[in-house]
Amino acid sequence: MKKVFCFLLVGLLCFNLSAQDNKAKEVLDKVSAKNKEFKSIKAEFTFSMDNKEEDIHDESKGSIVLMGDKYRLKIMGSDNYFDGTTLYTHMIDAEEVNITEPEEDEDGGLDPSKIFTIYESGFTYKYVKEDTKGNISYHIIDLFPKDTEKEFTHIRLRINKEKSQIESLESVGKDGNNINIILKKLTPNLTFSSSDFIFDTKSNPDIEINDMR
Repeated sequence: MKKVFCFLLVGLLCFNLSAQDNKAKEVLDKVSAKNKEFKSIKAEFTFSMDNKEEDIHDESKGSIVLMGDKYRLKIMGSDNYFDGTTLYTHMIDAEEVNITEPEEDEDGGLDPSKIFTIYESGFTYKYVKEDTKGNISYHIIDLFPKDTEKEFTHIRLRINKEKSQIESLESVGKDGNNINIILKKLTPNLTFSSSDFIFDTKSNPDIEINDMR
């Protein structure tokens, strides 16, 4: 399921979308401008996968720290550190770390550092409706991948109208597996150093290192 998560989160930050829904573009432009104000972002979220036909519901909590093209992602028993070039995947229970240098869209995956800008390339989009929960108004926008080989038909974004922030992403899978990510807490502009995005092998001498570069 980690691969599915990475597949959902990625592809953004340079508008290459023409002839799109004008209202959707206006909303997404505001989201993009808001996120570009932040030097860093720390977010907590829930991640779930549902398949009604197979009676499957899996849910877990996670967190991600973003700074430029660097990230640290904690989800489903693993810590993932990416320094912009090298990915360190620490499988906690197995006491192992895999070190790789992934390429964009490798194995169909998507870059988790793009979670807040997933709409900005590789998609067409459509404004669906405005929705209200409690006292909060949301824009609902659907994204459709230009690459028809993707494993999902579309991604639905729920965007806080007042804050211009994505609060949830739902991916509708062709195989019946639907992925939902709900952001619970977002804290911008915390201070991080480059070392926060590298697994410290010297401080963990008992961890098995698999250097696959």
